[in-house]
Amino acid sequence: MLSPKAYDGKERVDPVGTGTGPFELTKVSGSTAATLDRFDDYWGGLAQAPGIDARFIADGTARTNALRTGQVDIAEAIPVAQAATLDADTRRETATTRTTSLQLNTKRGVFKDPKLRAAARAAVDTSALAKGVYEGHADAGAGVYGPAVTWAAGKREQPVGRANAAAPGGRTVTLATYDNRPELTEVAQVLKQQLEQAGFKVELEVREYSRIESDALAGKFDAFVVARNTLVDTGDPVAVLASDYTCDGGYNLALLCDKDVDRAVAKAQGTVDTSARQNAAMAAEAEILGADAVVPLVHQRVMTGVGSSVEGVLLDPYERTLVGPGTRR
Repeated sequence: MLSPKAYDGKERVDPVGTGTGPFELTKVSGSTAATLDRFDDYWGGLAQAPGIDARFIADGTARTNALRTGQVDIAEAIPVAQAATLDADTRRETATTRTTSLQLNTKRGVFKDPKLRAAARAAVDTSALAKGVYEGHADAGAGVYGPAVTWAAGKREQPVGRANAAAPGGRTVTLATYDNRPELTEVAQVLKQQLEQAGFKVELEVREYSRIESDALAGKFDAFVVARNTLVDTGDPVAVLASDYTCDGGYNLALLCDKDVDRAVAKAQGTVDTSARQNAAMAAEAEILGADAVVPLVHQRVMTGVGSSVEGVLLDPYERTLVGPGTRR
């Protein structure tokens, strides 16, 4: 949370000195580094570490090497391919609420046809992705919500009104993803092979996320592979359904606009009781999966590298916290 000072007379928000927790941002170097000092007035108690020097290292191999050589004490999101290069006592694996999925363009192009979306869904072998690409460090896709959402499995409903698959007939589709998360490129390559085996022709496009997001949201691809936290911000399960799969959703990569889905999501939004809201969310998920707007691929586990001298790292399934008052070396 930022103080009003962050917005005073500036064209953009300045977080330096305007937001606090156990630590306070004191310096930001573009998008590559930040310095945080202990905030002595934090209501939750004095942090045990005097501060944090944070670095953004886009390349996962470089992050892993930085941990292994002692340049950093904590490395977030270690790529699966690098896990074996770390000693067992420096690896921490946590089931997360992040689902990697294949979003199919329901508004235009090949996958406007629900029968061809059904064909794409039937072509995908999610277990091959979990065991192969993620080397067993992920769970095969079960739905929008995965195992880290512990209540979901017992409330999941069967998809509603799925179309019968039609023969792809050699139709060409554009499959896109981004390389900020290293596994996504390999996921897309495996999906390309699976779709081609089913009879599609596939053109693959990979860019850095900031250079591909606008095109993805504009529906310029037939299919898009994305890793998405399904319990964003508040932990409310309905929020991601409203933003990603309704007509007015702000992150609707599938460009889905279905009255039955909107009705189901609206019902969930209007439900206050926690258990009933969860039930309504799963009923909405069944409508979304029935439309084949999304193919859940894997539910990710995040691998965090922690130096042997570091204690108190926070392993959060929401991927929102990492260092807290008790983190120290």
